[in-house]
Amino acid sequence: MEYMAIWLFVCVFVLLLSGYPVAFTLAGTALLFAGIGSYLEVFDNAFLEALPNRLFGIMMNQVLLAVPLFVFMGVMLERSKIAENLLETMAQLFGSVRGGIGISVTLVGMLLAASTGIVGATVVTMGLLSLPTMLKRGYDPQIACGTICASGTLGQIIPPSIVLVLLGDVLSSAYQQAQLDMGIFSPETLSVGDLFIGALIPGLLLVALYITYLLIVAKLKPQSMPALPEAELQDRSQLAKQVMIELVPPLFLILMVLGSIIGGLATPTEAAAVGAMGAIVLAGYRKQLSVSIMREVMQETTRISSMVFMILIGASIFSLVFRGFEGDELIQTFLSDLPGGAVGALFLVMLVMFLLGFVLDFIEITFVVIPIVGPILLAMGIDPIWLGILIAINLQTSFLTPPFGFSLFYLRGVTPAEIQTSDIYKGVMPFILIQILAMALIAWWPGLATWLPELMQ
Repeated sequence: MEYMAIWLFVCVFVLLLSGYPVAFTLAGTALLFAGIGSYLEVFDNAFLEALPNRLFGIMMNQVLLAVPLFVFMGVMLERSKIAENLLETMAQLFGSVRGGIGISVTLVGMLLAASTGIVGATVVTMGLLSLPTMLKRGYDPQIACGTICASGTLGQIIPPSIVLVLLGDVLSSAYQQAQLDMGIFSPETLSVGDLFIGALIPGLLLVALYITYLLIVAKLKPQSMPALPEAELQDRSQLAKQVMIELVPPLFLILMVLGSIIGGLATPTEAAAVGAMGAIVLAGYRKQLSVSIMREVMQETTRISSMVFMILIGASIFSLVFRGFEGDELIQTFLSDLPGGAVGALFLVMLVMFLLGFVLDFIEITFVVIPIVGPILLAMGIDPIWLGILIAINLQTSFLTPPFGFSLFYLRGVTPAEIQTSDIYKGVMPFILIQILAMALIAWWPGLATWLPELMQ
């Protein structure tokens, strides 16, 4: 019976692979095991009695209010064709440079990531908008597909995304629990804003590495990434006007949202509300705001937000039952006995998360895995911001890696028939190496993630 927690985790994993809804799998399996454990007198029902307090805590959590607001902001920007106009403007801005469309896709992917943080939505949007244009202009299909997949996953690390909101909230709880377990009864706090600030330099580093790679390929293989013909380029006065109309307003909105958080002027929830309102104003300014569009945006926001919170409730039940079977103590003993101490434990956890990223979305991993291993790693002295950034980039790399990466499946669903799956797989390989390089740099030099938050404090 001492391994009931492990059997619970294995059973949940198998059921998730069968395709059954995640929230109901987590909650249902946990309650079934709790019933069996209670019947065999190896499970204390007092753990389940804590469930109402857990759910009430979720309902009263002000930080989580940012999730539907950021989702609304991103979906509104997508539905109002702002992404399409951004891509056209960027293509004109960099069109005279070889690889210019690829650079445009990367930068627009960064901006969409900052506004939505939803990998699937960004990859599908960029695939529908940019892939036909890149192929028409003579881009190598592998480079085109790899660029779109990689830029679409930037939503994992570029703030202010819902990935960082959820990750920050979970890590905050794990950090406080770790300090209480260490006998520190006046624990330091970790905010979502701290994680946003810590993600800025790593996120921009990734974008810079992507663009550097594209410029190198354009130099070495110019035929694979041609520039736009001179006849299709706008004159400078028209281009300047288009930039002011299409690029400046959404960029100002994103900077206003992120700047208010970094500057301490607003909480993530308050900034998300400003972002949602700003997206409505932008859509109205572009005459893209109608009753039908508003209905679509609200329905999509409700659907995504409901999914997130249902998974959170299911994960809370799972976590209580897992702890009731002393699963956290079992994992703590296992990680503590690993060779290499904190470094060895961190490496193993990252490897497991990377593999789980093949079959689970970031929401499930954030709500299920991190509450279990987070307090253990943080109690070993690992910096919470550094850990959060490593987790985000690790999952981003997992979503890019063949043959199971989510980003690859999203793009495959919108690519024309002449594009083979092997083209997508080969195209993302250089970007996977870039991701690994970035993760190695951050692991070797934690200051890339921790310097700016310490400076702001």
